[in-house]
Amino acid sequence: MVQPAADKSAEETTSELLLARILNSLKNDKAEDIVQIDLRGRSSIGDYMIIASGRSSRQVSAISEKLVDNIKQDLGRTSKVEGKDAGDWVLIDMDDVIVHVFRPEVREFYQLEKMWQPIGN
Repeated sequence: MVQPAADKSAEETTSELLLARILNSLKNDKAEDIVQIDLRGRSSIGDYMIIASGRSSRQVSAISEKLVDNIKQDLGRTSKVEGKDAGDWVLIDMDDVIVHVFRPEVREFYQLEKMWQPIGN
């Protein structure tokens, strides 16, 4: 049986595909210390959280802007973005995946990984 195009499109934009595209974009744009946190079954904010760093405010903003552009081009998804102008901490909400891009000092201060990693890690 042939699936209708709408079903195939929905299938292709799963949170795992989105996650893979995000990680690829971050790696290609030289984001550092990329951490992936599985939120499935733990929170309703999304399926995954990604935390990454850029070396400067300019790089944080550039990584974030390129990520949003790549996901829109590749998957047709729009994203909600907060903090891009300051470049210290950019939050990108892609519904299924939440991405945080920090300058290293800001990331160290907030320590989101410790808050969201499973107990025992």
